Amino acid sequence: MAVTQATSTVPLPPRSPAVTLHPQAVVSARDLVKTYGSGDAAVHALAGVDLDVAPARFTAVMGPSGSGKSTLMHLMAGLDTPTSGSVLVDGVDLARLSDRKLTQLRRDRLGFVFQSFNLVPTLSARENIELPSVLAGRKVDRGWFDKVVRMTGLGDRLRHRPAELSGGQQQRVAVARALAARPAVVFADEPTGNLDSRAGADVLGFLRDAVDSYGQTIVMVTHDPNAASYADEVVFLADGRVVDLMPAPTTERVLERMKAFGG
Repeated sequence: MAVTQATSTVPLPPRSPAVTLHPQAVVSARDLVKTYGSGDAAVHALAGVDLDVAPARFTAVMGPSGSGKSTLMHLMAGLDTPTSGSVLVDGVDLARLSDRKLTQLRRDRLGFVFQSFNLVPTLSARENIELPSVLAGRKVDRGWFDKVVRMTGLGDRLRHRPAELSGGQQQRVAVARALAARPAVVFADEPTGNLDSRAGADVLGFLRDAVDSYGQTIVMVTHDPNAASYADEVVFLADGRVVDLMPAPTTERVLERMKAFGG
C-alpha cells in the first residue's frame, strides 16, 4: 500500500519532539502527518508525530477534542494511511504492505477493543473470542484460551450471545477476543466509554493484568483521567503534536495536565 504524499503547500506547525519509550519499540511512528483537504482549507490532524511504544507496557494517549489522538491510533493500527511519515508495527513497515498483507497483519498481530464492543451478535461469547483464530485458519490454543477466560471472568458466560450479556460483560468478551491471538499489540479506543464506573474498572484491571502477568503491549486512547491512571505512561497530544509524556500517572496529575490545555 503506497503512502500518499502531501500535496498541500500550507506549512505544517512545528514538529513534535520525539518520544522514545523503549529502544525495541513494538510500534514506531516517524514524522507522522495526516492532512485533510488542501490549500487554505487544509487541516493537519497530525503534524509530524514521532512516537515509540514500548513492549510489555500500557501506554495511554490523551488530549483535548481534535488533538489527533484517535487519528494517531488509527494510523498506528493500520486502519488509515498517513499523508506522510511512516509506521512500523512489530518491525513491519505498514506502507510496504499490500491491502491483503495489511489485513493479514491486523488479523494476526493486532488486537482491538472498541468503545462499542463490535461483537458478532449471532455468535456466542466463546465463538466471538475464537473468531480471529478461526478467520486465520489457526487452531485455538486451548491453554491460553482458558487463561484469558479466567482472567476476564467469563467462565460461566461462554455460551451466551452478546444480547444476553451486560455491557461490561460484552466488553470483557471484546478484551478476551483481543488477547486470544496473543497479538504484538492491543489497541483500545475509549474501551470504558460505554460502561459504568465499576464495569470500566474491571475492564481496565484486565488490561493492566494482561501487561503485568503476560507481557502484553497495550495502546489506549482515552479522555478519562482515571482510565489513564492504569497506564505506565501517558502521551499527551494537542493540535496534532506530542506535547508531553507523563510516567507513572495518577488520576489527579493527569487531570491537572488536561486542565492546562483545556481538555
